[in-house]
Amino acid sequence: MAHVPSEKHTPLILSVDGVTKSFDGFKAINDLNFYLEEGELRTVIGPNGAGKSTFMDLITARTKPDSGRIRYHQDDGSDVDLTRVREHQVSQLGIGRKFQNPTIYKSHTVYDNLQLSLSGKRGLLSSLFYKETKENRDKIYDVLETIRLSEFADRLAGSLSHGQKQWLEIGMLLAQDPKIMLVDEPAAGMSDEETDRTGELLLSLEGKHSLIVIEHDMEFVRQIARRVTVLHQGHVLKEGSFDFVRSDPEVIEVYLGRQTRNH
Repeated sequence: MAHVPSEKHTPLILSVDGVTKSFDGFKAINDLNFYLEEGELRTVIGPNGAGKSTFMDLITARTKPDSGRIRYHQDDGSDVDLTRVREHQVSQLGIGRKFQNPTIYKSHTVYDNLQLSLSGKRGLLSSLFYKETKENRDKIYDVLETIRLSEFADRLAGSLSHGQKQWLEIGMLLAQDPKIMLVDEPAAGMSDEETDRTGELLLSLEGKHSLIVIEHDMEFVRQIARRVTVLHQGHVLKEGSFDFVRSDPEVIEVYLGRQTRNH
């Protein structure tokens, strides 16, 4: 029997409503409204100072807004107000963040990096008495295959290329089974081939995870973009398809035109 697509709208997993954040009188985020659907891959672009990093800091509770709400919609139908939780609780809820510069354990193997990142308790005592299960081992090999580093499992992470380190850190996030992945400029400093593979990796995660990807490389954005949010002065300037935002006069004026001049 043929599958009939549901008319039901995809539920939201993240809602940012009227959020404002100032630093010494400067509004880094200004009445921001942003909504992410379950399983969506969203790309966020904007000029330097647009508020992109502060936006991620707010979602992960590294900093608190002056006003507004950030709600994480869980599978059981309940909401968590992320403005009321601590930073370490955000990752426990299933929200993981990858910073621009890879933070990996360079003196450990690729495999050990993933093992140390597995979801579950990872305090000193639990690490001392940790015994690897078949389920954990299978999970690590699944992640290695996803990030295309299976053949490098026994290599020290510090010896990997820049692109491979980025993929490993994405794998370390995947090992935690995140519902939402926040990925900051994954293509920065990569070769063209590494950039293409990074795009393929992120696209392969769409639907299994909800992703917010901040990026400056417009060719990379073109590769992965489904829906693009343009931030400017801490506010959503435009939102839509890549072709829509690329041809919008306001976006060209505040961001794309400036990008062209800077290159």
